[in-house]
Parts: sequence; C-alpha cells; structure tokens
Amino acid sequence: MEDDEVKVGDNGDVFVHRLKELTDEEKQRLEAQNSRLIPEAKAARLEKEAKRHWDIFYKRNETKFFRDRHWTTREFQELINFDPEQTIVFLELGCGVGNMVFPLVEEGFSNFYFYACDFSPRAVEFVKSNKLYNEAKMKAFVADLTTDDLFENVPEGSVDLASLIFVLSAIHPASWSKVANVAFRALRPGGVLLFRDYGRYDMAQLRFKPGHKIADNFYMRQDGTRSYYFTEEELANLFMETGFEIMSNTYVQRRTVNFKEGIDVPRIFVQGKYRKPAEG
Repeated sequence: MEDDEVKVGDNGDVFVHRLKELTDEEKQRLEAQNSRLIPEAKAARLEKEAKRHWDIFYKRNETKFFRDRHWTTREFQELINFDPEQTIVFLELGCGVGNMVFPLVEEGFSNFYFYACDFSPRAVEFVKSNKLYNEAKMKAFVADLTTDDLFENVPEGSVDLASLIFVLSAIHPASWSKVANVAFRALRPGGVLLFRDYGRYDMAQLRFKPGHKIADNFYMRQDGTRSYYFTEEELANLFMETGFEIMSNTYVQRRTVNFKEGIDVPRIFVQGKYRKPAEG
C-alpha cells in the first residue's frame, strides 16, 4: 500500500499510512501540555502502583465501561479462516473483563480454547464470574506481561492466535519489548498476534490538559491509569526487532458518533497483524 493510499472498511473505518496533519490549534494544545509535566517522582509512583490503579478502575466501573468487541471477526479474518475440525488455541493478552473473548464465545467458536489474562485480579474475577465462562474451554488468570508470569499457565509455543487490544498503551514504553517477547514466545511458529491501540494525535491525546503528560506521547488519566499514543513506525520496529513478520500495520481513522449526546469525535487507532515465522 502506498503512503497516500486510503482503504475504507465496511463499517466506515478508514485505513491510511500517513500521520494526521495537525491544525494550528491542535499544535498549540500539544505545546501547552509541555508547560507542566508530571514530576519524575510521581511518574515512578504511577509505575509502581499501576496494578492498584487498574484494580480501582474495575472496582468503580465493573463490567460496564468497555463495550464488547464484536468487530474483531470483521477486522481480523484470521479468527474465522481456519479448519473447523482443528482446535485453535487463542490467547487474549490483557483481557480486561472479557470484552473480546465472550463475544467470540457467543458467536459459536466452539473449537477454540481460550486463555485470558490480565494485570488486574479484579478484572480476572469478573471474567470468571461471567455466565459464559466455562472452565472446560477457557482459563482466566492474573499475569504481568512485563514478566514471565504468563508461562505459569500457558506453555511456550502453544498458541495459534493471540491478541493485544488496547493494552500496550497502558504499559511503560521501557517495557514494550518485554511484552512483545512474551507474545512471541507464547505463539507457535506461524502463529499470529492481532493488535489494535491508540494512534498518534488521537483526539484523546489532544484533549489532555497540562499536568497530565508523563513523557513524549505518554499521559496519566484522571484515574491514575496511563495511555500512550503510537505511530505505525514505532510498532513496526518493535515487532520486527522481536522477530515478527509484519502482515499489516496501519492507522485506522474513524468517527465516534452519538446523536443523542451530540458527540461526533474523530478517533485514530493503529492496527496490525504480526506473524511468528514458521519453522524453517
């Protein structure tokens, strides 16, 4: 795909390979964020207390904050292009309350075995308490993706498909390579990692006020959780350096519209598919 080529999806998502051009007002917003950065001591405390902040987030919001991700089978054909007689091992890295896993269960993915892990013990408890949770077909557990925790529950090289959806942005940039390596080790040769996260100059990034910026493109939300805004080049470099082959890697532009609330907000995400090379 050429840099200026645009592809429009069935649901109105626009796939492009160029960074959003900022208006003068947007440039001023970003510049204003630099007037008051989060002190290093507070940034270090946010890193140390990351699990606690996410646990508080799920205590406050329970299962109501994130919408179920019914779009994944449309965006990631790898979820449906398989031999129906084959058992598919699927791993959701950073499962939250199961917003990706349970829609797949509802859609009848009966030949899938699901692993679902999250940093937050409270989120994992919500997964286990869901009426669709079936211990014969699913295993949910707590894991820190910046360590080897995952492999206490998932054998290395055993996963056909893994997902990392709106997860890496919440992790300190210094730990991204660890997370990518954990995903790589979990996948079998030829296995695929499905990715989506926040893109550079997304409206959420532009709306941060001074006092919320931790470092370049890395911010603290009001609730103490954090968010980074990626370029496609950063992600391509990260996953290639880990050993993945890049199947796709692009910006996704869309609009979030709620006529009742009078909301029409442009959003920017980065979406990719990365394959662990087949043996030989």
